[in-house]
Order: sequence, then C-alpha cells, then structure tokens
Amino acid sequence: MPALASNKSTKPDSSEDNLAPGRSAPLGASVQQDGVNFSLYSRGSTRVELLLFDDEDETPSRVIPLDPFANRTYHYWHVFVPGVRPGQLYGYRVHGPSDPAEGLRFDGSKVLLDPYGRGVVVPSRYSRDAASSAGDNAATAMKSLVVDPDVYDWEGDKPLHLPSPQTVIYEMHVGGFTSHPSSNIKADKRGTYAGLIEKIPYLQDLGITAVELLPVFQFDVYDCPRGHLNYWGYAPVSFFAPHRAYSSRQDSLGPADEFRDMVKALHRAGIEVILDVVFNHTAEGNEGGPTLSFRGLDNKAYYILEDGGSRYANYTGTGNTLNGNNPIVRRMIVDSLRYWVEQMHVDGFRFDLASILTRDSSGQFMASPPVLWDIETDPVLAGTKFIAEAWDAGGLYQVGSFIGDSWKEWNGRFRDDLRSFFRAENDTVKRFADRFLGSLEIYQHKNREAEQSVNFVTCHDGFTLNDLVSYEHKHNEANGEDNRDGGDDNRSANYGVEGPTDDPAIEKLRNQQVKNFLTATLLSLGVPMVLMGDEVRHTQKGNNNAYSQNNEISWFNWDLLKEHADVHRFLKLLIARRLLRDTTADRERTSLGQFLSEANKSWHGVKVGEPDWSETSHSIAFSTETHRDKLIFYVAVNSYWEPLEFELPPMEHRGVDPWRRWIDTSLDSPQDIVDWFLAEPVPGLMYSLASRSVVVLIARPPDESFSKPSVD
Repeated sequence: MPALASNKSTKPDSSEDNLAPGRSAPLGASVQQDGVNFSLYSRGSTRVELLLFDDEDETPSRVIPLDPFANRTYHYWHVFVPGVRPGQLYGYRVHGPSDPAEGLRFDGSKVLLDPYGRGVVVPSRYSRDAASSAGDNAATAMKSLVVDPDVYDWEGDKPLHLPSPQTVIYEMHVGGFTSHPSSNIKADKRGTYAGLIEKIPYLQDLGITAVELLPVFQFDVYDCPRGHLNYWGYAPVSFFAPHRAYSSRQDSLGPADEFRDMVKALHRAGIEVILDVVFNHTAEGNEGGPTLSFRGLDNKAYYILEDGGSRYANYTGTGNTLNGNNPIVRRMIVDSLRYWVEQMHVDGFRFDLASILTRDSSGQFMASPPVLWDIETDPVLAGTKFIAEAWDAGGLYQVGSFIGDSWKEWNGRFRDDLRSFFRAENDTVKRFADRFLGSLEIYQHKNREAEQSVNFVTCHDGFTLNDLVSYEHKHNEANGEDNRDGGDDNRSANYGVEGPTDDPAIEKLRNQQVKNFLTATLLSLGVPMVLMGDEVRHTQKGNNNAYSQNNEISWFNWDLLKEHADVHRFLKLLIARRLLRDTTADRERTSLGQFLSEANKSWHGVKVGEPDWSETSHSIAFSTETHRDKLIFYVAVNSYWEPLEFELPPMEHRGVDPWRRWIDTSLDSPQDIVDWFLAEPVPGLMYSLASRSVVVLIARPPDESFSKPSVD
C-alpha cells in the first residue's frame, strides 16, 4: 500500500489549545455541544492515534496523537476534539507489541474501526486483503462515523411489548424482501429499510406480529469465498451501526434514521422488530484474517484463543469466537443491546449460536455465565424478548437447558421431529405429539410456559419449505464449495422427482405437505415462526446454505403470490384463527395457543380413546375442550401413505353441535381451510383422513355462534 501523503493536513496535530484530555466514559464518539469526545478501550497498547477523514477514500486530513499521560485513564484512551460534528469520519491507529504466538496482534499500520461507532462507511476501494497484509491501509479501510443518536423525532413511539402467546414471528431478510424487480418498488428503494416500509401492508394483511430480521449490524460483505458476497450478514464488524447498504439514504446519518423510520412504521402497524444478533464471532476470521478492529485493539480480550494465544478457537465454524464472558466484551454486548432498545426502539433479539455465550475464556462450559445474567437482569432490557439459538458449532446443544429464566429458545427438535414424522419415519409419533403440545419432554422440568419454545420447521439456514418437500439432497453448487457446505441432515423428500415437476400428483402432494407443516407449526403450543417466502412456496433450487446468494435464489419473488395464492391464503387464515382475531374483546387478549394449553385433552387413534404409540404408527389424534369457551377441537394427523378411517368422539351428551370441518389439507382451496362461521357439519362419526394429511374439526354449544371474520 502507498505511504501516507506527506502534506500538512496529515501531520500530527501539535496544537494543544484546541484539544482537551476528554473523558473515558462513555465509550465511542459522544457528541457534545461544541465538539466530540472520543474514548477507546485498548489494553497493552503503547500509542494511539485518532484519525479524522474528510472523504471515505482519502488519507486522514488530521492525525491526533493521544498522550499516554494526558489522554489515557487506566486502559482507556480518550480526547475531546472541539468543532467536530455528526457526519465526521474517523478511525484509529493503535500501536503495541506484535507477538502472534502470545496472542498480541497490534499493528500500527492498520486503520481500526471504533467498536462503539454508531455508523460505518465502506469506501469504494475497501480491501480485506489490504487489512490482512503488511502496510498502511488508510485508503481502503472501513471508517467509523460520528452519529448523534438523540437527534430523531420518535413521535411518541415505544417498543410494543406484545405478549408471547400473541406472537407470530416472520423471519426475513431486509434486503431480500424487496430486492426482486417484482416487488414493484422504485429501484433506489429496493433492498432497503425504506423498501420494507412500503411492504408493511403485506405483513399486516398476512397477520404476523413480529419480524425477525437477519443481521442488520454493519457486516463485511466480502467475508466470503472469493467471487461471492456475504448475503445473510453473519459477519459483523460493528455491534452498534446499522448496515449501510440497506439504506436508500447514503448521507452520513441516513442509515440510522431510515432504520428508525422502519421501526416506527412497523410499530404503527402493530408489528414488533426482533434483531438476529451475532455476538459469537466477527468478520476478522482466523489467524490469516484481516485486522479491522477488535484484534488490533486487544486481541486477548475480545477472542477466545488457544495454543498459548497463537490460534483462534473456532466454536462458531467461522474462524474465531468472541470471548463473551470477558468483562470488556460483556460490557460491549450489554451496551449494544441497550443502544438498540433505547435509541433504536427494537423489541427483541434472537442470539445466533447463543451457546457460545456460556463458554469461558478457555472455551469451557460455564454453569452460570455472567454475560447471560447481565443481559437478563439489566433493568433497561426488562420486557425485551430474548430468543436463543441454543447450540454452537463446537458441540454444545442446550435446547431445553439454556441458562436463564426469561430466555426463549429456537426449538431445533421441533423442526427435526416434525420433518421426520411427516416423512413417515418410524418411531416418531410420540415425539410429534409432544412437540405439538408444547414439548413438555424438553421444557416441563423448567416449569415454564409453552411459549419458551419457538417452533419452526424452516429458517434461513437450510431448505425452504418448498424445497423441503421437493428435494432429497442439497444442491449448493452455486456457492462455489463443490457442494460440501450446508447440512446433510435435512429430513426432506421429493416424492418421486428431484426438484421441479409437471406431474400433477406429485405437485398436489407437495402442496399438501407444505400445508401440513404450516398447520402443525401455527397450531402447536409455543411461539410459531415462519420463514419469509414459505407462504408463496419460494424455492432456492435446492440450495440449503444460500448465505452467499444475493440474487433471485434468495429474494422474495412477489409474482409467486398469484402462482401459490392458495398457500398464502391458507397461512393467512391459520394466523387469524391462532390469534383469535375478530372474536369477542375478551378473546383478543389471548390466543388459541393459550386456550389449548389450558384445555382438557384426550388422545385417540383410528378408534376413540385408543391412541397407537407403537414404533410403526404414523397417525395420532386428540380432542380438547377449552374451559372458558366450551370450544372443542379434534385434531387428526395421518403421515401414512394410505388413507385411514378415524372414529370421532360423540358430541350429543355434551350438548354441542355436530363436528364441523375447519381444516383438511388434502382438499383443494378454498375447502382446505375455511373460517369457522363457514365450517360445514361432518356427517356421522367417521372421518376418512387422506394419506399425508391433517384434519381439524371444531364443535361448540348451539347457543354460541362463530363470529364472521374480516379475512377473505
């Protein structure tokens, strides 16, 4: 890399009359009336320079050396610079011993991001290679940006704090939701926070109550195999800055304000915002990775190291592992969460590979990890939703045993067991029944509500719902890793043809299985989560690891709304009745899940009261009667490849109307699901369940009528 230009603007600032020592708190760049206070933690460093830039691609216009006596308190380097305003680009050079064998990786030639920076700018000539090799990289380094988070009119907005029983999560990608030309959004708004705002009416109409956004912290799109770009965003370089590429506004303060515009608009629509956060690793990679921030500030504090410090522990599968229970990293994590709640008004967080946060500085499991209790007991975060992906790539699997009192968990066993059951594997009926009714086998020991379990069948990581029923094997060739990447345990089926088919029988069965999975997910006890695009049978062409596919493989194709209108309608009606919308005011405060959890339950097989729990059973039924409503449900599931005749519980002695059919996934739309007021009586006390189908019947006293909903 070329040396810094030897002009006056890049010489160290020797005038002391316009600088003040500054303060160690708060960390980051804090805007004050007449300037900005800069504070940085860096233990072991011997010299620090603050660099101010006038342009993202230029060398620094001002270099401010920090005096180790006047500008350092303990391990904190700080300075107050008068006249600096929001929009100022800056970075640091941090000098100190370089001994990789001992975990010391100071490199004074590298421009470093501020870990507490509220904004990041990526220059057009950004280079990971320059940050990984010897020499100055000022012209090609990311720069931090001074942002004043207090300058925004929230117009009275606050986090919604919706009860978990009334929550339906839609996992989505900010960019992918509107990037496709079929979104009918202006080109400059596609793939942005502003683009998402334009599609809020769609989310409202679908009925979801929370969006779970794939990572929106600034990430390195080049943390990916050469020739590809990181699409998902699990490559953070900052835990405070919103990802700039998702903003239609590229002015200095645009991304933060546009993100807040999105949050405010979603809240007005009654939709919560949950962020997928990555506090387990960074984009700095392994020993050969770039020096972007953390490793150049205090490598031994920020990362779990092995072999005396020479090697990065890799419990994440990404090259490094954050040292989450180090006091400095703990503080940064909590400060980040507070920032996104207080200044950005988000409602919750889903923690990627959350089990990492139960490891100590040597990588060993901790029974009572400080960082998790810091998060859970922080008063600012009280009422915030916390969801753990309760495993990591190093072998920890804590579904049902994740530490803490208020944490909910992605229930990976729900996903796996439902996939196995609907694929008609042996010895699955007991597990299916337990997952459907709240996974008591997993969670009962905690004496927690059913909503501790976040129930899902598909998520960003793996097959889409369409591909789950269309492919036997992954097809990840487009990722450039010879199809080695992505999971092999998919528990999928293609029903005779790998991929797309014109065979109407196969296509009908696939559509039916999609509806089976949606029914089981939305009616099960717990918090349901649906993957963006599953409601229109979005396909990734068999790619189960589309992390590098920022293209139509991953983008939501809005034309599919017409092609698969029946699936979209099916999910819409499921959500409406799960949340008991358009019923009495009393019911609007609860949900179908709450009713079912409180109801008396009876198990059945093809005969009433005789469930078949054997290893070779592929069907089960149960009936429930809610205490408050006298509303009775009969749910029968047949994953067998032949139809089965089910005997129905008699209703006469209960003084209720005959059974009425609400759902039968084997029927064509619009008979596959109807609203309750349109449910037709079922003649007699026998019902033929088609192969691989789900049926839900309802009954209630004749003086209790079903209300007419507003859903088409």
